[in-house]
Amino acid sequence: MTCEHPDAKAPAPVAWRSRGPRQRSWRTLRVRTSAALTGTVVLAVLLVPPLVQLDQQAVDLAAKLRPPSWAHPFGTDDVGRDLLLRCVHGLRISLFIGVAAALVAAVVGTAVGALAGALGGWVDRVAMRVVDALASVPHLLLGVFVVALFRPGVWPVLLSIAATHWLSTARIVRAEVLSLRGRPFVDAAVSGGASRWRIAVRHLVPAVLPQAGLAAVLSVPHAMWHESALSFLGLGLPAHMASLGNLVEGARGSLLAGQWWPTLFPGLFLIVPTLAVAGLAGAWRDRIDPRRRSELML
Repeated sequence: MTCEHPDAKAPAPVAWRSRGPRQRSWRTLRVRTSAALTGTVVLAVLLVPPLVQLDQQAVDLAAKLRPPSWAHPFGTDDVGRDLLLRCVHGLRISLFIGVAAALVAAVVGTAVGALAGALGGWVDRVAMRVVDALASVPHLLLGVFVVALFRPGVWPVLLSIAATHWLSTARIVRAEVLSLRGRPFVDAAVSGGASRWRIAVRHLVPAVLPQAGLAAVLSVPHAMWHESALSFLGLGLPAHMASLGNLVEGARGSLLAGQWWPTLFPGLFLIVPTLAVAGLAGAWRDRIDPRRRSELML
């Protein structure tokens, strides 16, 4: 049996190796790149159609399926239309549908989640059972069902996407409201005689708006892919509208014949905004979640 000297020092705890400077520089580069890509996308969809006075539907059979060149940077499609203009117009339509559907889904999801978390009881149980029932159905299948009720167009597609994307927002907001109900400021409001409705409107909903906004931002690229999937299946926008899904669907025959550009560039116009929005949303999430930000500094 050995005895330790009382003056002996205990072993020092192992310190976390700090990766702060390198990780901060990487995160800064990621955020700046994402912001630059997002700004480029927004400027393209806002400025290119008004400034470039060319008809993206103009057919030129003599120039069909030409590879990228100075005259046509993205090449031409199977009827000679300029793919750069078609991709910009398609991105404009897909981005509008994605943003509008995400906003509608965020409003509905925030309202349902806030009411369920703030009121509790049977309201919470009924709301969450509805959310669970709808979430058990695949989003694309439910979207196909909603679109099939209407004629092809922008608004049926927007409605189908919003109807299938508010569920995750409702769950996030409900969880945040439940975590806030035990906070001191809520207890103080209850002690002051505030009603549940006043507490929900004045205290709980403003506190969960950052999380709801983050969920809405993350829903934008998801909604764009959803619209593209419906259009690719022939159930979304009409074939004459230059959505990204329609462009990819119309390029299947060209791809089999060895022409890669009619498929590549519409696909890039889907992938690049998705990565840009994901980078900005990640930075936003790190800012509004102090615990995650502190973990990233270790």
